[in-house]
Amino acid sequence: MAAQRKTSRYVVPIAVAGIAAATIGLVPALAASGDPDLPEITAQQLIEKIAASDTQTLSGTFKISTDLGLPAFDGLLGGLAGGGSGDGSGEGSADPSAQLTKLVSGTHTLKIAADGPERQKLTLLDGDERYSLVHNGDEVWAYDSASNQVFHEKGAEEAGRAPEKELPASPKALADEVLKAAGDTTSITVGGTANVAGRDAYRLVIAPKQQGSTVEAVTIAVDAATGTPLKFTLDSTSGGKPVVDAGFTKVDFARPAASEFDFTVPKGAEVTEGDQLEKDHAGKAPEDLEKALGDFGLGGAGQNGPEVVGEGWTAIATFDTGAAAPKTEDAPKEARGFLDALGDEVSGKFGSGTVFKTKIVNALMTDDGKVYVGAVTPQALVDAANAAQ
Repeated sequence: MAAQRKTSRYVVPIAVAGIAAATIGLVPALAASGDPDLPEITAQQLIEKIAASDTQTLSGTFKISTDLGLPAFDGLLGGLAGGGSGDGSGEGSADPSAQLTKLVSGTHTLKIAADGPERQKLTLLDGDERYSLVHNGDEVWAYDSASNQVFHEKGAEEAGRAPEKELPASPKALADEVLKAAGDTTSITVGGTANVAGRDAYRLVIAPKQQGSTVEAVTIAVDAATGTPLKFTLDSTSGGKPVVDAGFTKVDFARPAASEFDFTVPKGAEVTEGDQLEKDHAGKAPEDLEKALGDFGLGGAGQNGPEVVGEGWTAIATFDTGAAAPKTEDAPKEARGFLDALGDEVSGKFGSGTVFKTKIVNALMTDDGKVYVGAVTPQALVDAANAAQ
């Protein structure tokens, strides 16, 4: 058990990378060209246009590129996210929690279809391989062509809970969440026009007014005719490629054919039921991320909730794990290189610790077990730790 606890401690800094990716969102959207001549519009009017949009049906193709500024981790993130087959190997599974972690890095092409809240379909196209995820009523089906595996979940909504395996958030849902964060700490402007997937669009630019945030700006391309967000770009103050650059290359707002959401189990495919997969993973560690975090000493923090220091874009969540921070030299061999590239040792009035970095979310773990996490610079985390003394 002691060895298990030691190993699971190194889940935490790696999980920071996973959380950073997850919070960015997996949404449709891609690049544009040209500057169409559109009537002038204020930021408030454009926000109202988005809010009034009621797009229920669409189909199209989009690309998503994600660059968190992370070192290569050779599938480590997918395993920690709880994905994989029933034996915890992470191979040969159609479970969405395993497959959709692919979207947190690199560039991917997807096809999407939607017919209201009850029917959606997403297909991930990577080379010759296909991965499809279909939500139709109270059923979710997923198919991985590489392994000929099928995942199925039925009746989750009838059981009084939301399905655990959900399709990624829509562009509008993500835009709504970003707009909710607007306030005295946020600048919202109209940054000209764009052409996305052959459609005229306005560019809504959302940026922090505060110093110390790692977010340079969030830009949302909004369809001029329907108010539907078509493109999402998240830029970091560190420069370089956007953290997320995703947008439609082709889009059609007509209702997809009902047959688009039909699913037939391919011949010879192995079907895994969602409730059985849940039972297979129950109690396993460190494959089970929640238990691994509990072994690290984060269980109590999760129950009571972290303390939040600051506000707006520079808010920092802080909590005490109650355990000494792990040392890289004690980490499993396969994780040492990743941890060395991800972390920098720092010191101050608080003592010493390590800052684990991505282009957006950073985390300071002090040697006495305190954690500070936020979309802020490493120096802001050190300042918060010093101020807590």
